[in-house]
Amino acid sequence: MLPAKKRVTTPRKKSADEALSSLMRLCARAEKSSGDALRLMTRWGVESADRQKVLQRLIADRFIDDRRYAAAFIREKTNLSSWGEYKIRTSLRSKGVAEEIINEALAESEGVNNIERLQERLSRKIRSIKADTPYSLKTKLIRYGLSLGFPMDAVIESAEQILKSQNIDTECDTQDTF
Repeated sequence: MLPAKKRVTTPRKKSADEALSSLMRLCARAEKSSGDALRLMTRWGVESADRQKVLQRLIADRFIDDRRYAAAFIREKTNLSSWGEYKIRTSLRSKGVAEEIINEALAESEGVNNIERLQERLSRKIRSIKADTPYSLKTKLIRYGLSLGFPMDAVIESAEQILKSQNIDTECDTQDTF
């Protein structure tokens, strides 16, 4: 028996008023950035001129506030996901938040580059890494720390401290490499 075909439906075009009411409902439930709202309106087929009018109305009525969104996003990603500054900055840019708002929000937040949080994540990760050599283990730890969005020097230092605490020597003998 063949599986039933899935019907692909295209979203119905929304008028500016329908988009405004939909976005008001969405923004009342969860923080949205101006970039999120514009992306949704584009998907809904709202005309370009109407998109800007709807967005201005949402901002005027304080349904959308990129400063508030950035502060909440940073709080969530540092406390729950343990992201570093680089990853947060990149994500906020992709959400359409202005660079000056990102800089202000990161300056106001505490603990974005919290080294203790990085070390705790790396020490948890070391338990699940399979590596043949200490060098390979260190490399995988560094890659993981960088993927969290922390600065290179902080990641290398933290990885070295964790490996020292585990009594793992990562110094390679130069005679073995040539």
